[in-house]
Amino acid sequence: MANDINIILVHGFWGGAAHWSKVIVELSRSRFDKIRAVELPLTSLADDAERTRKMIAQVDGPVLLVGHSYGGAVITEAGNQPNVSGLVYIAAFAPDTGESPGQITQEHPPIAAANLEPDSDGYLWIKPDKFHESFCQDLTADEALVMAVTQKAPLASTFGDTITAPAWRAKPSWYQISSDDRMIAPENQQRMSARLNARKVITLPASHASLTSRPIEVAALIAEAAQQVTTQEVPLEIVE
Repeated sequence: MANDINIILVHGFWGGAAHWSKVIVELSRSRFDKIRAVELPLTSLADDAERTRKMIAQVDGPVLLVGHSYGGAVITEAGNQPNVSGLVYIAAFAPDTGESPGQITQEHPPIAAANLEPDSDGYLWIKPDKFHESFCQDLTADEALVMAVTQKAPLASTFGDTITAPAWRAKPSWYQISSDDRMIAPENQQRMSARLNARKVITLPASHASLTSRPIEVAALIAEAAQQVTTQEVPLEIVE
């Protein structure tokens, strides 16, 4: 049964596990009850991948990894564990061997790049007064305010950390593109989703925060991936 699979949600930069709150509710309504959300330190790709591997090791049975934003790089690095059955990318980085999120970003710099600023300790923040327009322009002002105040900044050096052995080369994958994304250029998302030969690609008219603004569609894609890895039915489908 699809709802017997463990779904592990991996957040990205400038947020924590709670960014998945609406998706968690939707998955629960679909009777998925083995859901975990990793809280990453955002100190290096190695640290974040290791934290995710430890979460994978804590569950019994098959695992579907779901990564948002930088979390896509994390599941790419950590997803080669034998009990990982598939990978779902939500407006996420999916680097290849030797690539970093920063390198991919430079191919098509995002609209909101100018709204990032480092602090004296080496952490990189979205300017609080620019958070709404940069990260989640399709959310309410109140939702954006909470996200801005509670944002979890990564060490800036993490952007340069490279992938060693990308899990998407060995595991089935799914991808959601946000066509109005201002943090990861849609052109980069399109290229990455095509390269990893995703089993299904959907495009949503959403900001970078699609997991919050479009949780029904995001949860539906995750549920479909869970069903397919459980039954081993993984047809290729592109949905625009």
